[in-house]
Amino acid sequence: MNEDELLHRYGLQPAAEHLDQIRDLLTAQTERERQSQGYGDTEVMKLCCVQLFNAGVMSDVLTIWRAKSSSWDAFCSVDVQLLCGGGLAETKGYLLTVGSEDAVQALDHLGRSEAAGGFADFSVERQVSSYADYYHA
Repeated sequence: MNEDELLHRYGLQPAAEHLDQIRDLLTAQTERERQSQGYGDTEVMKLCCVQLFNAGVMSDVLTIWRAKSSSWDAFCSVDVQLLCGGGLAETKGYLLTVGSEDAVQALDHLGRSEAAGGFADFSVERQVSSYADYYHA
C-alpha cells in the first residue's frame, strides 16, 4: 500500500478498529527498512506514525520509535514529536515505567531533542494541525 492509498483508506485520524492494520503495516515496513535502508517506504512509515500519533495510544510510542530508529532515512523522516501523541510529559513517564533498552534510547533522544528546542512550541493539537496541513487533509 502506498502513501496515497493509506491516506485514502484510513485518513489522518483512523478509527480505532483500523489501528491494528496500521501497526501491522508500520511493523512490516520497519522490518524491511531494518534489513536494508531503502527497502521500507519511509513516507508510508511516516504516515503510519502520524496516524498512530493522532490516535494517542501510549503503547504505540515504542512502535513509532522502532520505525524511527530503523535506518538513517527513517530517523530523518519520522519526526521525534510523533512519539508524543499522548503528550510529552506523559510519554516520558511512560518510557520511564517501561524501562526497556528501546524505551531508554527513546527517552534519551526525547531529552536531547527537548534540550535542543525541538519541543519549544509543542502541543499535540498544534502537531495534529501541522500534519493536516502537510497532508492536505
